[in-house]
Order: sequence, then C-alpha cells, then structure tokens
Amino acid sequence: MPLTRRVLCGAVLAATALTPPLALAQDLKVKVGIIGPFSGPFAHYGTLFKAGAEAYIASQGGKLAGKDVELIYRDTGGPNPAQTKVLAQELIVKDKVDFLGGFVFTPNAMAVAPLIQQSKTPTVIFNAATSSITEKSDYFIRTSYTLWQVTVPLAQWAAKQGLKKIVTAVTDYGPGIDAEAAFKAELAKQGGVVVESIRMPMATTDFGPFAQRIRASGAQAVYTFLPGGPPNLGFVKAYNENGLAKAGIQFLGTAEMDEFDLQKFGDSALGLTTAFHYSGAHDSPQNKTFVAALKKQDPAAVANYASVGAWDGMYVIHKMIEATGGAKDGAKALAAARELQWESPRGPVRIDPKSRHITQNVYLRKVEKQGSSLVNAETQNFGPQVDFGLSQ
Repeated sequence: MPLTRRVLCGAVLAATALTPPLALAQDLKVKVGIIGPFSGPFAHYGTLFKAGAEAYIASQGGKLAGKDVELIYRDTGGPNPAQTKVLAQELIVKDKVDFLGGFVFTPNAMAVAPLIQQSKTPTVIFNAATSSITEKSDYFIRTSYTLWQVTVPLAQWAAKQGLKKIVTAVTDYGPGIDAEAAFKAELAKQGGVVVESIRMPMATTDFGPFAQRIRASGAQAVYTFLPGGPPNLGFVKAYNENGLAKAGIQFLGTAEMDEFDLQKFGDSALGLTTAFHYSGAHDSPQNKTFVAALKKQDPAAVANYASVGAWDGMYVIHKMIEATGGAKDGAKALAAARELQWESPRGPVRIDPKSRHITQNVYLRKVEKQGSSLVNAETQNFGPQVDFGLSQ
C-alpha cells in the first residue's frame, strides 16, 4: 500500500535532520537522482535524459566543479504520480541525493513537490511543461519550456497570416489544457476565434474521428498538442489520411515534429509548422558542440528537446554544485540558480529569478528535407519569451 503524504514527508524530515551538514559537505561525491520513463511507450525520454546528462558530464572532463557525480536513475514507466512519489522518497532518504532531475509528465512532477519542499532538494525539470509546476515548490527549476511560452507567439503569428478560425485539438491532461487555454486566449486578443475545442483522451490511438470533426468545423487551421511518441505519429497520419492538408487546413503545433520521431513521418510531415524553443538543426557553435558530445556519448541518441533539457539541466546542477562546494545546501544552490544566464544549444537563456522558469527564444519551424533527412528548419525567431501562463 502506498505511504501517505504525511508519512512520506515525515520520513524526509527525519532523514535530513539525522544527517549532519558537515558530513554531507565532506562527501566528495555528488548524487543526482534522475526520474523518468525508462520502460514502456515513452521510454525514449528516459534514454535521452540519460544521454544528455552523461554527455554534459563527459564534456566537463567527467567531474562537475571538481566533484565526482553519481547519476541514479529511477523508472516511472509513464504517467504514475503515486509511483513517482515513492521513487523520489527513496532517492532522497535512502540514496541521499543532493539534487533531483528529469520528469516527463506534469502529474509526476507535481507529486514530488511536498517532498522536495520539506527536504530542500533542488529539482530540475527537464521536460514537464505545465506552467504551475514551479509554483508548487520553491525548489523546482525548469530547463524545458511551457506550453504557454511556445503557444502565445504561435497564436500571434497565425493571426498575422490571416488564420482567424481555428480548432484546438489537445490531449486531455495538464499540458494539453494549458496549450488550449494559451491558444484560445491569445487568438482572441488577436481578433480570431477558436471554433471548436477538442480534448482527446490520453489512451487514444485512433485519431480518425477527431480529424473528421476538424475537417467538418470549417476551420482554416488546427492547433494541436500531444505528448511525444506514438500519439504524434497517429495524429499526423489521421491529419493526412482524412484530407485535412488537401482541404487547406493548416497544421500548427509545438513538439509534435519531435526529432526523435521526425524521420518516421516521411514526406507527410513536409511543410508542417510548429513553434518551439529548440531544433536539432539550430545553427550555432554551442549546438554543434552539444550534438557532437551527445553522439559521442550515445551514437543512437537524438538531439531534441528532451536531450537538450537534460544537458542544460546538468549545466544548472553544475553551477549549483559550484556555488555550494558540493555541500547539501538547497537554499544556497537555489540562490545561485536564480542568477544564471548562459548560451545554450538552443540560444541565449536565463533563469527567471522569481518563477525559476527558463526564459528563451521561441522559433517558428517548418519541416524541410535536407539531403535525405527531414529537419525542423527555423524560419523565424520570435525572440525571448517568458512563461505567460504564470500571469493567468
């Protein structure tokens, strides 16, 4: 039977109280727990977290701020808040980790908030994209993105293209609801209207009926959000097979053209438009360094938003270790993280000192073929974007 919240939090407090700060400071090895799906349909996230994190450490000569770093991985298997809470509890109390990182799904991240607040464990979000996560604990930091952050500039762009009648079709959980709310709110400000809002269950595998509703709506475009992996392939397949593209209904998305799956789409993805904070084809020295380090670490790894979120997440952890000298001092580590700004593989970024969310460029991307490969070509830079969702 799962432990209650009270027991979990009490155990964390007891464990931290019984561990003398001096003993922790003298421990030369820094422990980082990384929580994500390493099995099941979303296992590629865990694999990419691992590749990105280990590639960053290798790029620094195998140590961070002169300290050996032990990465401890825990598998959630997918959206599973109860299991995630148990895993975080074990990492904090049994393994005595100094930092946590990872988290693909919003409910999983939310589940650990009371634990990290009580234990003062800095926790870096590599992926989960609901705005309110960082409000649930003072010890959350985000190096990924939020749906509001990448959706608001896309809605502005769509309106400028004359796309004023749009359907939203999102997966029915936290990030999807955020995406829907962001697009509807911004499109309304721009004089447009969402003619229908479709929410699709997480377990959906047949997107045909939804595609038919979109086609029948009379909309000029569909804005969609789906979790990475099989749902993306299924939705795009339905979009094409039900004639949406031929009917002139433009595809607008965010992470749906993820580099991990991009080659699987084939030519059906050509021309599809997304707004996002990273493309594997981003042209900068920092991205070239990242891609090379990633491939050296794991030749099968893909440079995408999951692997770059882990790479930048380890950069933040690196700087927190540097600030604390490797001692377990959550408050001091967070103070250092709030001041960070650097040149990421995605472009210039900074941690907002109030929200602890990453401010970063958002790019308009269109799928193009370069040689024999599909890429997300950045066609416009919308400039630095904050998390608009925190002001709602």
